[in-house]
Amino acid sequence: MDWLYKIFTQASIANSVVIYGLVIAMGIWLGRLKIAGISLGVTWVLFAGLTFSYFGMAVDKGTEDFLKEFGLILFVYSIGLQVGPGFFASLKKNALGNNILAAGIVGSGVALTILLWYFSGNHISVMAGVMSGAVTNTPGLAAAQAAVSDLNITGTDKSLITLAYAVTYPLGVFGIIGSLLLLKRIFGINIEREQEFHRRLGKIRANRPLSIHLQLENKQLIGQPLRKLFELLKEPIVVSRMYHNDEIITPTPATILSENDVLLIVASKQIAEQLKLLVGPASAIDLRKAPESQLQSASIVVTRAEVTHRRLGDIHEFQQHDFTLTRLQRAGIEMVPHGDIFLQLGDTVKVVGSQEGIDEVTKAMGNSLKKLEVPDLAPIFLGIVLGVILGSIPFHFPNIPVAIKIGMAGGPLIVALLLSRFGNMLYLNNYTTHSANLMIRELGITLFLASVGLSSGKNLSVAFADGRGWIWIGMGVIITVVPLVLIGVIARKYFRKTYFEICGLLAGASTDPPALAFATKLAGSDIPSVTYATVYPLTMILRIVAAQILILLFA
Repeated sequence: MDWLYKIFTQASIANSVVIYGLVIAMGIWLGRLKIAGISLGVTWVLFAGLTFSYFGMAVDKGTEDFLKEFGLILFVYSIGLQVGPGFFASLKKNALGNNILAAGIVGSGVALTILLWYFSGNHISVMAGVMSGAVTNTPGLAAAQAAVSDLNITGTDKSLITLAYAVTYPLGVFGIIGSLLLLKRIFGINIEREQEFHRRLGKIRANRPLSIHLQLENKQLIGQPLRKLFELLKEPIVVSRMYHNDEIITPTPATILSENDVLLIVASKQIAEQLKLLVGPASAIDLRKAPESQLQSASIVVTRAEVTHRRLGDIHEFQQHDFTLTRLQRAGIEMVPHGDIFLQLGDTVKVVGSQEGIDEVTKAMGNSLKKLEVPDLAPIFLGIVLGVILGSIPFHFPNIPVAIKIGMAGGPLIVALLLSRFGNMLYLNNYTTHSANLMIRELGITLFLASVGLSSGKNLSVAFADGRGWIWIGMGVIITVVPLVLIGVIARKYFRKTYFEICGLLAGASTDPPALAFATKLAGSDIPSVTYATVYPLTMILRIVAAQILILLFA
């Protein structure tokens, strides 16, 4: 049995695989435990790694460093691919205010960290670890570690970064959720009334187009082609069905409008009242349920790459007269399709028309889900390469001794966001199914956390040997709670944000998925998720840069 003993004790490929496998498996199993209904999830992998390392189990240093960096890259890149479409779609009227508030949370947290550093006497690298753990931001920890390496900081200060992070992380998770509950009490929120408030205002469907039936009474439009209505509006609309000359049709822009025509229009909520003024009053007729209608509707998934590289208005197959594209859903966002939009793989398009027309659209778009089950890995790895290059570009600033880099977290994240939105225009298919994306993300974060734990557990006793660990926990609680409560009150009082929107904002500003899951369950809707996606990318970048700047300015 000597061979089995060597697998667990002697550095080798088999030894690394076995130790990583045990650490990750144990961490995932422990992550299923809940304390007061809250689970730390994959974070337990970090604690499992610390435990293994504390008792003397270690892997080859080169393997450990590679898996740590590669895991981090996979994690942030998959996040970028997932939130990219929703991020760009949400950059509208509320995005600026939300991101200003999120930046305020980051900035106040950094200011508190500097203040506590000044009075506590801890090394600034330790405070960077405390801050990253307090806001549950793993890439920020990686950025701080990279800055320490660039400055050649050696000794216990370097090793204590991870320990400070590991000690403060658990209460960081609970502190964020606790802040949401504290704000609920401060605002006197009744969840049922808040949900009803959102339903009344239509907040749940604010970013989705709606369908309205209007009867044409505007004398200026009678006798004009339908395109005249399109020209009078600044936003795109779709007329999916039309009761015209005693029949229900899918009109074309050249269709001549007649008095008392009934139009089923798909448009954003913002221009609904304007449409009533331009067309006429709402009609009681529902063209979708009319028994005499021969039109059908279908949802078709885009799986043919050939239709994703041109404007929708330039694709010949979609210029027919017996169907209409009425809605487009992408990454949970619904929008009105128009001629200037570029389709992306995985988009779901709703079509209304004759059976022949729907068959034509299906043939053009593909609608073959099996094609999407196998991801195209080449563009993904090309994007990772571009992200690593971007993250390695040095930026020089006055009075800072070392160039600032976005790093292995920021570079791939930015590239993934851009490619998820514009990659198809460059013939780069970055589409992955949700399950494939989740698999890559979980693999990446578990490899990173296992590597961080295995590299630091041997020094775990140092954290509490002289009581420093308890001090770090206390400072971490301050860094977690104070900015969230402060900005939460400001968001409510001055920005008029609802409680559910504030929950998503605070979870996104903390880049904390457990807090988002808690907020979504509390709200019973996707309202927190929309705000979370709006602030998450900018916040992630700010936290990475903030951790680096702390080291570079004060080390």
